[in-house]
Amino acid sequence: MFEPQRAPLLPRTAFLLRQARFGAAALAIIAGSLAIGIWGYHAFEGLPWLDALLNAAMILGGMGPVDPVRTTAGKLFASCYALFSGIIFLVAVGVLVAPLVHRFLHRFHLEVDSIDQNGERTRNQ
Repeated sequence: MFEPQRAPLLPRTAFLLRQARFGAAALAIIAGSLAIGIWGYHAFEGLPWLDALLNAAMILGGMGPVDPVRTTAGKLFASCYALFSGIIFLVAVGVLVAPLVHRFLHRFHLEVDSIDQNGERTRNQ
């Protein structure tokens, strides 16, 4: 997916295109997760679509629900959705910054020292 260590640094325009693709993927992850939350609050709590959007967005953003959850099914959904949202947030951030971290490491050629069989330090290339 990314260029190997010995390959030259990707040109700026190609890198920006890669970053845009990964940004679109992160946005799709967030949008899909928001859609799941909207559907869940509408189906399990009977909230109108706009209120379901508000609750799902607040949970996904880490703020917490706006409307009180009254039904057992709604409470189970809200619990699962809150845990899911925390993980999805981390995944989306990871997808978004992966090209930046790779470019940084590729640019500065992260080199790790290791010890060979004779106990001497060698530099991995």
